[in-house]
Amino acid sequence: MSKVIKFNDWNELSKIKQTKIIDDQHEGLMIKNEKSSYIPGRPKGYWYKWKKDPKNVDAVLMYAVRGHGKRSSYYSDFTFGLWDGNQLSPIGKAYFGFDDNELKVLDKFVRNNTIKKFGPVREVEKTFVIEIAFDAVNESNRHKSGVALRFPRIKRLREDKPANEVIQLSQFKSEFL
Repeated sequence: MSKVIKFNDWNELSKIKQTKIIDDQHEGLMIKNEKSSYIPGRPKGYWYKWKKDPKNVDAVLMYAVRGHGKRSSYYSDFTFGLWDGNQLSPIGKAYFGFDDNELKVLDKFVRNNTIKKFGPVREVEKTFVIEIAFDAVNESNRHKSGVALRFPRIKRLREDKPANEVIQLSQFKSEFL
């Protein structure tokens, strides 16, 4: 059972949220009435999850695949990476976080900058920087980079930033692991 944290107003709770109560092992606070019971599924209005602020890193777009459903005619599934010496090493994939206008910019970039095709996968020139938001990072033996991001999503397009200014994988690991 989790510890009960009582508060009087949202400002007080916001200060509590900023403390070490939410550490790297927790996603956030669960806010609920003490007398409410657990209801399976995702009923609205009974409990509220207030997640901690995401971590962010700029990464280079490496690969793209067309999406599904209403995005099936757009490249909307993206693999991104960080520099590992002079090479890029993939650190994750993101499928959301961008709006329709940003999707069109990304899709156009993929179509105009594809350098190799592997079935449905398009490898692109390593020049487009995207800011990635994520909830946590863990060590991973499955991924070549040695890291796995939790809930990665595209926060913004960094057309203002050159790819050579993206940090090294070793710096990322020392900062976030």
